[in-house]
Amino acid sequence: MNNNLIKSIDWDSSPLIPAIAQDESSGEVLMLAYMNKEALELTLQTNLAHYYSRSRKKMWKKGESSGNLQHVKEIYLDCDQDAVLLKIIQDGGAACHTGRKSCFFNRVDISEAPSEIINEINAYSITDKIYHIIQERKLANAEESYVASLFQKGENAILKKVVEEAGELCFAIKDSDSDDIVYEAADLLFHSLVALAHKNINPDLIKQELERRFGLSGIEEKNSRSK
Repeated sequence: MNNNLIKSIDWDSSPLIPAIAQDESSGEVLMLAYMNKEALELTLQTNLAHYYSRSRKKMWKKGESSGNLQHVKEIYLDCDQDAVLLKIIQDGGAACHTGRKSCFFNRVDISEAPSEIINEINAYSITDKIYHIIQERKLANAEESYVASLFQKGENAILKKVVEEAGELCFAIKDSDSDDIVYEAADLLFHSLVALAHKNINPDLIKQELERRFGLSGIEEKNSRSK
């Protein structure tokens, strides 16, 4: 392990440092993520890119779920010693969770369609896929995207839809119509994901909270929050 690299970074003042992944052969910038000390240590140990997810608040090895691993060939520290550049070979051709080669596909200075998806990453859960699409649609044309129109109308409009869908689910359950219950539950989940995206709260944090509660009685869980 390159201990000099680890020691040269002031982790107390910068517990997370930006990490740029660049295609070794083409020089194309593929993605920007963040590393804590443990992520950089694991990257140096394994020559596979590891990052720290700020939205999920946990470590992750790039490609662990999708198979699109990043093989690190070279690492450079910037002049201020608070950012790193990784020159990598990208498995699967897609660095972005959307299945695109690069995360930088939304050109904002001119009107231009996003680059095509190379492959569908099926390893992600449907909630993750929908959440990331919702995040992308924030910048879309409100006249062409329902999600963009909700974001344009603002927080009250987003929350109003969550309340409406919750009510419709309750009515469907009262009517005992299985098809309607499934349909309305899907609507409620979708609009809940829009509300989470409005606050940039990744749904994986909800899963982590449910995992924390798993095995606890309702009384125990409630008491744990009151302390």
